[in-house]
Amino acid sequence: MPELPEVETVRRGLAPSMEGAVLKELELRRSDLRFPFPVDFARTVSGRGITSLSRRAKYLLIDLDDGMTIVSHLGMSGSFRVEAGASADAPGTFHHPRSKDEKHDHVVFHLTGAGDDARVIYNDPRRFGFMDIVRRADMVSHPFFRDLGPEPTGNELDADYLAKRFAGKAQPLKSALLDQKNIAGLGNIYVCEALWRSHLSPLRAAGTLVTDSGRPSEALERLVIAIREVIADAIAAGGSSLRDHIQTDGSLGYFQHSFSVYDREAQPCGTPGCGGTVGRIVQAGRSSFYCAACQS
Repeated sequence: MPELPEVETVRRGLAPSMEGAVLKELELRRSDLRFPFPVDFARTVSGRGITSLSRRAKYLLIDLDDGMTIVSHLGMSGSFRVEAGASADAPGTFHHPRSKDEKHDHVVFHLTGAGDDARVIYNDPRRFGFMDIVRRADMVSHPFFRDLGPEPTGNELDADYLAKRFAGKAQPLKSALLDQKNIAGLGNIYVCEALWRSHLSPLRAAGTLVTDSGRPSEALERLVIAIREVIADAIAAGGSSLRDHIQTDGSLGYFQHSFSVYDREAQPCGTPGCGGTVGRIVQAGRSSFYCAACQS
């Protein structure tokens, strides 16, 4: 599933074509994706101006000029591409390749008014993604968002906050970090990477990172820094290529070439002087990649 940095790269890639444009027509080529589209979805949003694109966790948010917001989730295989004239641009790169097969083009945003007319096309072979429309003023209380924790890039995420969340918890650290109520948008790939950077085992109990007095340990301080850094590095890797990518190719970002443990089972650990080997275990149905020699 696309993670926060990939969704952020998609947002940045779509913004030049969508922000300030008028959504002349929303074309729905089927009645549903993972869920049915909202009633009168196309009629409700067609003709509205797009004021901004933003992101909350792994949700892409398309704000309209009437106070409504189109909420889009990419699911397992969803992607967007921009077509303007003869060129096509698919913002975002993912660990698993995205489809460009037009038979899976399910939603088309027909845009005008922000430079050249363009089409933004949503493609989703497995149809695990979805779209909805929410009043922006009600978003905080909406079921999609009301239980989400702070963003891993925001100032709310610090060691003191996680100490309160983790205190007394026997839950494995990997599971605690994937809990969206603790941190919003942090997914499997970047949890593995952050745990490796902070030399912490995914099997370790979350509560062991909190002192008896309820204060964050040095290890928890280290983990928060690692989370921030790995997300920032991944966003920078995707975003830095926006200037230089070939539009007809659409490939953006190369952070997956820098994975230290994720999907690197049986390869040498990259920690200087470690000498260990990356292993793989399964936790709650998800693969965890880590080095048992230097992550404890």
